[in-house]
Amino acid sequence: MDKKLFGTRINKARKDRGLTAEKLAEACNINSTYLRQIEDGKKLPSLPVFATLCRELRVSPNYILPDLVEGTEAEKIQKIFSESDPTPSQIEMLAEMAGVILKER
Repeated sequence: MDKKLFGTRINKARKDRGLTAEKLAEACNINSTYLRQIEDGKKLPSLPVFATLCRELRVSPNYILPDLVEGTEAEKIQKIFSESDPTPSQIEMLAEMAGVILKER
């Protein structure tokens, strides 16, 4: 995933909503330094933080993520599960996010 492009899209969505980094960080219950690192392409957020960012920015995950992840859909899903050991609640969150993305096609 291209961290820089990811961060640029978060930054643009934040500015489009007229939010400061401090206000968005507060709304997402994260440190503003961490948000700036995300926007600068230095870090990627966890799945729960990503979901909260999308909710607070009022953008779909599809707005932030299209064309950022390489490989086939099956490879992407396999990679997610092989690189982490998601909890049942994380799996449920992934399923909800996938549903939102698929509805917007």
